[in-house]
Amino acid sequence: MIRKRVKTSFSYFLAAWLSFLVLISATASAQSAIEEFQTVWSSAAASHQSRAESEETVGSSLYILYDGDVVGASHYGFEDIESGRPVDKDTIYHWASITKTFTAVAVLQLVERGLVTLDDPIVDYLPEVRQVHNPFGEVDKITLRHLLTHSSGFRGPTFPWGGSEHWHPHEPADWSQVAAMMPYTEIEFEPGSKFSYSNPGSSMLGRVVEIVTGDDIEVYLTKNILMPLGMTRSYFDHTPYYLLEDRSNNYFVKDGERTAQGLDFDTGATVGNGGLNAPVSDMAKWLNFWLDIKNDNDVYETVLPRQTLLGMWRPIHETTYDETVKQYMGMTFFIIDHAPEGDSEPRRYVGHTGGQKAFSSFVYVDPKSGAAAIFATNTANFSAPREKLLFGLTRKDVFESLLPALARQ
Repeated sequence: MIRKRVKTSFSYFLAAWLSFLVLISATASAQSAIEEFQTVWSSAAASHQSRAESEETVGSSLYILYDGDVVGASHYGFEDIESGRPVDKDTIYHWASITKTFTAVAVLQLVERGLVTLDDPIVDYLPEVRQVHNPFGEVDKITLRHLLTHSSGFRGPTFPWGGSEHWHPHEPADWSQVAAMMPYTEIEFEPGSKFSYSNPGSSMLGRVVEIVTGDDIEVYLTKNILMPLGMTRSYFDHTPYYLLEDRSNNYFVKDGERTAQGLDFDTGATVGNGGLNAPVSDMAKWLNFWLDIKNDNDVYETVLPRQTLLGMWRPIHETTYDETVKQYMGMTFFIIDHAPEGDSEPRRYVGHTGGQKAFSSFVYVDPKSGAAAIFATNTANFSAPREKLLFGLTRKDVFESLLPALARQ
């Protein structure tokens, strides 16, 4: 009996010692990753600053996260030229289409609660969609799944006409205005057959959330996503008065002249498609939820079960936009396979981009390494295509050097 106790005690000691060594090794590996990253970050941050300056950008931010912590932060320029407010960690940007990821999670929340199914026809909730012309068959066959995967056949832009005059509304103010466009809308391809990005489709998903829950979509998202995740400085459309000092303006640049677009604008009936405003610090909380990092009291499972979120990241339709990467659409999330120089196997990133008024942004995570990138700018320069300007070149740095530097450990 004494020998058994000694043996058992030794086993506990050995297990504890091995656990300690694993912890030390993991800590050392993480520290090594960060040290290697800092060399890469210094170059990328300098490029972010110099590109922003050369392209007459008013303000921009680039953040890199690792294991939930900020390991690189670069701020450039001003939130607002007239007031002279500089960009900093509290700057509130507009995130445009990245809002779609929140609305998609909201729909999956309803699925988890048994309130909807992904194969429900959209006309079950929005009967006005029956007025859409579908040369490929019955409109009843277009489902919530088609809308989530951008394979419904609906057009890309919200408005089928207009929008070019200064007196035109930025977006339809009320759902009735969207519904009035249905008789003038045509399905462009066989639903489910391929990917084609659709803003009206995402707006319809937001409307479904409203119909099912009785909450306006921005209210539902605030109560069921922003609040549990602690995104206390995030909101939709017009800025609360106490956050105005941190709200970024946005600027168009053409022929060297900057034109301010104003601090706020109303996304109306399309708020679930692109109405979110938030500081980078709150967007980091959103990405930590994606990565299951810093999950206090299992709040993430309250927002959406982990396996359900991962299911939204399964590639469904290829959406490749250039020769250097393979890109796919899952359920609203873009999945990118990219092999940086020196790596034999591609890394898989998950994320989304945003662009509205003069704001542009992107968010990406590497689920395997726990690294993430957040970028935003408040300026649109019309002198060159977006992928050749600050947005595209910064995203290239993220895929080819910044996230890989953290992933190779």
